[in-house]
Amino acid sequence: MAASDLDLVRGTLDLLILKTLSWGPMHGLAVVRWIEQTTHEQLQIEEGALYPALHRMEEKGWLDAEWGYTERNRKAKFYRLSTRGRKQLASELSRWSRYTSVVGLVIAARGAGAR
Repeated sequence: MAASDLDLVRGTLDLLILKTLSWGPMHGLAVVRWIEQTTHEQLQIEEGALYPALHRMEEKGWLDAEWGYTERNRKAKFYRLSTRGRKQLASELSRWSRYTSVVGLVIAARGAGAR
């Protein structure tokens, strides 16, 4: 399946970002690279979606941020999960698990009206 064939399901970007940051602080570009590498380039996050999401999550108190320098000595904002962010990640993971479970029921169904 080509990378362009896969779009993020609405509401999953927060989950992906929170999970990515659960491994430690990262700047925005590192978040994008990690997701792309982990998904073998099957998911690509546009900067136009990433940075508004990071800022929104920071405003909600899910992320803490501070300025620092990248491995290439460039100034960047580094994000890390706050305590509230870790709780939100647990909630998002639980919700995702329930969602995929019920979608799986539909996909595995033998036919309309069958039980």
